[in-house]
Amino acid sequence: MAERNWISAFLEAQAAERGAAQNTLLAYARDLGDFFDWLTNAGGSLASAMRDEVEAYLTHCDAQGLAKSTRARRLSAIKQLYRFTYEEGWRTDNPALQISGPGRDARLPKTLSHEEVDRLLEAAQNHGRNRNEQLRNACLMQLLYATGMRVSELVSLPVAAARGNPHMLLIRGKGGKERMVPLSPPARIALAQWLEVLDIQQDAARAQRKPVSTYLFPSHSKAGHLTRHAFYIMLKDIAVEGGVSPAKVTPHTLRHAFATHLLAGGADLRVIQTLLGHADVSTTEIYTHVLEDRLRDLVLDHHPLAQTNVADRKAGGLTSDTD
Repeated sequence: MAERNWISAFLEAQAAERGAAQNTLLAYARDLGDFFDWLTNAGGSLASAMRDEVEAYLTHCDAQGLAKSTRARRLSAIKQLYRFTYEEGWRTDNPALQISGPGRDARLPKTLSHEEVDRLLEAAQNHGRNRNEQLRNACLMQLLYATGMRVSELVSLPVAAARGNPHMLLIRGKGGKERMVPLSPPARIALAQWLEVLDIQQDAARAQRKPVSTYLFPSHSKAGHLTRHAFYIMLKDIAVEGGVSPAKVTPHTLRHAFATHLLAGGADLRVIQTLLGHADVSTTEIYTHVLEDRLRDLVLDHHPLAQTNVADRKAGGLTSDTD
């Protein structure tokens, strides 16, 4: 793929997987376009750029008098682009990974509460023009939340991966890397129900001598399966029906919900890294903010002095000295 198309592919993924707003996409396009042009004029390229070249570009931005927030935004865009190219297998590293920005608070990933996810899953069961579509949509939502898959991995799942009532699902991630993710009981039920429908549809296609799709979620798209954009639109509709703000709901927020809910429930960070398909645990560490409440509860529940204080408060604030 031509390097200029790397930026286009990145922007498409941001729109489809993360629901990036148009203004955000335009900002990414401007920032990355400026970086691409600077590299080209300097005799470099996106494919060969190393850390010192990225740092030289940031120095150039500083010399141009750009605000700290603008330079931080440009570095963020470059880091995200190279993370994307790494995950796609177009580069074997992220040259911007270790570069510190000019100072900007890191944003915590947006996520959803347990109640909001439950409402989405319930709404998906009744979303669709007919019962077959409802079963497909319920399966899509259950699989996405149960596995934390990227939406691109979900929509392109081969039907062969779902055969045999699996307890584990084999997912082929970006760069062709494979990982095994366990399925929850509700996800297995939803998958089995959708497979019954799909088998009937495939049998009918064979009877009419029509080609049978190899995808779990086939469609008439050019790719042959449900597109990321179509799923994104469907998810927004499900959010409305479930009484959850559509602004909060994207395929990526469900992936974040999967990770944060697991971590809050006591899962190991390394396990979550494996389930998400992150190459480096540093990527997974963005979720550690959810540990604060859990650690505080552990101390309050199990530390002997904390237990004494709780007992004192229940007794009306009396201390042992008063007694």
